[in-house]
Amino acid sequence: MEDRPQVKLECLRMLATLQLDPARTAFLSQFIDTYLKLAADEEQRFQAEVDRLETAERDAIMQTVTSWEERGRLAGEAKLVLRQLHRKVGQLPSDVEADIQALEIDQVEALGEALLDFSEVSDLKTWLQQVERPEV
Repeated sequence: MEDRPQVKLECLRMLATLQLDPARTAFLSQFIDTYLKLAADEEQRFQAEVDRLETAERDAIMQTVTSWEERGRLAGEAKLVLRQLHRKVGQLPSDVEADIQALEIDQVEALGEALLDFSEVSDLKTWLQQVERPEV
C-alpha cells in the first residue's frame, strides 16, 4: 500500500484534534504505530509530509508521537533495571517493583547507575526513600 505514510499522518492528525486524555491518546497512538509500521523509505515520506504541516499542527502530532515513545522508553529502561536488580540483590518485593515502575525516566537512569553499589534489597529501599517523587 503506497499511501501508508499518508494514512498514518491522517490518523495522527485526527488523533491530535480529538483532545483525549493522555492515556487514551497514548493507547491510540501506539495502535496506529503498531498497525501502520513504516519501512525506512516510508518513514522518510511520512516525515516529509509532517514537515510540510503548519507548525501548530506538526507540534501537536509530534507531541503525541513523542509522548508514547517516551513512555515506551521508560518502560523498557525500568524493565532492564529490574532485571539487573534481580540479578544483583535477588527477588524484590512487589511494592518495591511498583515504586521503581513509578519513577521518572531520569530517576530510572540514576537507579541504573546506583544499583552497582547495592549488595542487598535494603540498599535499594534506602535509595528509593531518598528519591523525590512527583506529587499525585
